[in-house]
Amino acid sequence: MNYILVPIIIVLVIMVIVSLVRGIIAFMNSTKEDLNRDPNAVGPSPNQILQNRMMFNRIKYQMAAVLVCALLLAMAR
Repeated sequence: MNYILVPIIIVLVIMVIVSLVRGIIAFMNSTKEDLNRDPNAVGPSPNQILQNRMMFNRIKYQMAAVLVCALLLAMAR
């Protein structure tokens, strides 16, 4: 079972890193947009929505990785 769980953890960690990088890029782009945005505009920009979605994905993948690590540790005992 360890041979299955360890690659799953590695894939989840890679997904966390990709989500984090995409979220940071969206944050940088939304900062540029905020400087040039009309002050009367209402609602979040598309980059802000992307940033929010990427950070939520990062949290989901981190939670999944922690659960798989806990399962791996529980099976090791």
